[in-house]
Amino acid sequence: MRLMTKFWRVLAAAVLMHGAVWAASFTAALDRDSITLGEPVTLSLVFEGGTARNVPTPQVAGLQFAQTGNSQNFSYINGAMSSTVTVTFTVNAQRAGEFTIPALTAEVGGQRLSTAPLKLIVSKAAAPSAAAVSSGQEAAFLKAVFPKNKAYVYVGEPVVAQLELYLRDDVQNFGNFQLNSAVTDGFSPGKTTELQGQRRRVQIGNRVYTIIPLALPLTAVRTGPLTLGPFTGSVVVVLPGGNQGNDPFRQFFNQGEQRQVMLATEPVGVESRALPAQNRPANFTGAIGSFTMNASAGPTELTVGDPITVHVQISGRGAFDGLTLPPQEAWRDFKTFPPTTKLETADQFGFQGTKTFEQIVSPLNADVHELPALAFSFFNPEDGQYHTMTAPAVPLVIKAAGASPPVAVAKNAATENQPPQDILPIKEKLDALAPATPPLVARPWFLAAQAVPVLTFMAAFVWRRRVENLANNPRLRRQRAVAQLVRDGLVDLKKHAAANESDDFFALLFRLLQEQLGERLDCPAGAITENVIEEHAGLRSAPQATLEALRELFQLCNQARYAPVRGSSELNLVAEKFAQALAGLQEVKA
Repeated sequence: MRLMTKFWRVLAAAVLMHGAVWAASFTAALDRDSITLGEPVTLSLVFEGGTARNVPTPQVAGLQFAQTGNSQNFSYINGAMSSTVTVTFTVNAQRAGEFTIPALTAEVGGQRLSTAPLKLIVSKAAAPSAAAVSSGQEAAFLKAVFPKNKAYVYVGEPVVAQLELYLRDDVQNFGNFQLNSAVTDGFSPGKTTELQGQRRRVQIGNRVYTIIPLALPLTAVRTGPLTLGPFTGSVVVVLPGGNQGNDPFRQFFNQGEQRQVMLATEPVGVESRALPAQNRPANFTGAIGSFTMNASAGPTELTVGDPITVHVQISGRGAFDGLTLPPQEAWRDFKTFPPTTKLETADQFGFQGTKTFEQIVSPLNADVHELPALAFSFFNPEDGQYHTMTAPAVPLVIKAAGASPPVAVAKNAATENQPPQDILPIKEKLDALAPATPPLVARPWFLAAQAVPVLTFMAAFVWRRRVENLANNPRLRRQRAVAQLVRDGLVDLKKHAAANESDDFFALLFRLLQEQLGERLDCPAGAITENVIEEHAGLRSAPQATLEALRELFQLCNQARYAPVRGSSELNLVAEKFAQALAGLQEVKA
């Protein structure tokens, strides 16, 4: 009897196991199959009737997949237990178009199962029509505004455009505003910030809107027709519920309903012009803006070779990143050293402030009687003219570096009265003979002592040549300065990542990318954007993996202006990826 009972139990277990094996399934589904560019969509992978040995991650060009979580449910049906595991991914499209997520394969409960392919249609966000805005149908919309007094811009000229967020008068609250894409073709953009204290209300059609202005600093980096936008993004607004009516009591206690509104702007065309070649000063180095200069030098009484410190302060509004002192041709009788700089900004964009230069010069001969006038030229985009400022010459008193005057020594009068001494007589007794010793020239220590001045002179000569080579080679100076900046920057990136300072982390990362690429490609760091990866011929020799890493780093920097704060672990991964990209950039011929 016991044997039969055990037999039936084993048979029932086998039947149940057989049913469980055949009940295993693996399916994939999207919560939506049509979205607007910038909207996320959720992909769910569902495993039923067994445990998945591996969870596949889709790989589709133009789509980014990020696993966001998983859940597990158990159920009992007719006395049998079954489990369902759901793994979710957030899918973000990088461009518009029709995408196909291919069939995914996983081993579930000992069976190899596959899902059906999925299609996702991503359309570009479109700005609302003027009729829709005038009728008050849009709860929120976005508009890009270029300065009205700017019919065109010059290459290198800094300007501040605006993104205006319009909120309808019945919007109770808003939040989670973010930009999904910001097309700034031909511009180097800065960080978008809200202009505090400049919100205003306007009447559009039969509705009132609140305008929230967002400043977008821009610098044109090439000539020709440029395009600003379209900008796309989203915002979550809180609107009154459908059952509030006009009762203030209900409106007070009703929290309203949340709605995500997709935003898009119309593209704005901007003309960019090159700086005029006519009347361009010979010492012009690319300074663009409106500036004033104050200069001083000292000391004025010195010896040939002594240092003179020249202080130059340039204040005003313009592109301070590319502002440098031009070489002074009139200082040919002076040895000059590279200046040190200090920048103090007076606005949140870095377009207004004071840049201080401190340069050391030394006279080469005593025939110099003054430090010639210092000239600085800049281009003012407001009047379209070049301007040259000149600091007056500084009188100098230069002394030659000579020997000390002879010191008069009093003669001994007693010596003059002594009679001349006769020739000494020959010694009758000879002293003991001293032992013979090798001459100095044959002694090792003497030879070593003679080599010391030669080696010292050679070391000083080599050091002097290296200093002169560095002073006459701005490319080499920049290479060393950028290398030191990147080394220090990597340390600061790790500090920002440990402190979870996302904004400071990505601001520093973007600056390091600009400095390193600018040094490699021999172009201004302020002109570096992600477009240089596709447009500059110097990067054609870089490994493809390095180019992909650079694109991803620029994309992360752009998204960091609007995306939520990242965690320390993710920031550390970004820092490691930047270090790997630096290693690849060393293969680019400078």
